[in-house]
Amino acid sequence: MTSLIADRIRAHLNTVTQLREARHGDPALADRVRSIKTYQAKRFEKSYADLLASPRYRAATRFFLDELYGPQEFGDRDSQFARVVPGLVRLFPHEVVETVEALGQLHALSEALDDTVARHLPGLPADAAGYVQAWQATGRAPAREQQIALTLTIGRALDGFTRSRWLRSSLRLMRVPAQAAGLSALQGFLESGFAAFGAMQGAGEFLRLVGERERALAAALFAADAQALAQGGAASAVVAQLP
Repeated sequence: MTSLIADRIRAHLNTVTQLREARHGDPALADRVRSIKTYQAKRFEKSYADLLASPRYRAATRFFLDELYGPQEFGDRDSQFARVVPGLVRLFPHEVVETVEALGQLHALSEALDDTVARHLPGLPADAAGYVQAWQATGRAPAREQQIALTLTIGRALDGFTRSRWLRSSLRLMRVPAQAAGLSALQGFLESGFAAFGAMQGAGEFLRLVGERERALAAALFAADAQALAQGGAASAVVAQLP
């Protein structure tokens, strides 16, 4: 089991590496991907402006934006993970390793979707009309739903961790050995997630709002066609909220 989960984490990281290498060889594509990532970060900030302004939800919303939806490539974190996957699996509690595997899966899927959307982007910079057109052209509604589901899975796991005194203690005790093993980026991610979710004193409402808003946008993006959006209704109302 330990070997299998380590292999899956490596496979997710390899997917991300291959996508990055392809972009390095195609500057035009790299520009499009950066534009998509930047636009999506702006979209997230607009979609969750109320939560970013909330004392209770601000830290968790910022964690999602910076660690899961941000425009950065997380190259340092990924290369660190790739080097020390065996140590990660050996040193961290199994529940944490499973969450890291879900994070790797989400990261690989998000990078693949960003790549696909960028290839369909009609022009630069990305804007609301181009963003909708590009997403519709991908035809990848199931992958978008999987992306949302993985995001919520990670959120629920972090919420559960904050309720476990044993896991909280284990994470604190891991700080020095994690740094010695070259796992400081992973340790930082987990501690940031613990702090953000612990501050909420329960993430149920937060995760419900994220799920509802992300799925409403996905449904709008994959509406039958652009003409249907232009005719009004729920889908067009959601798309009108894009930055």
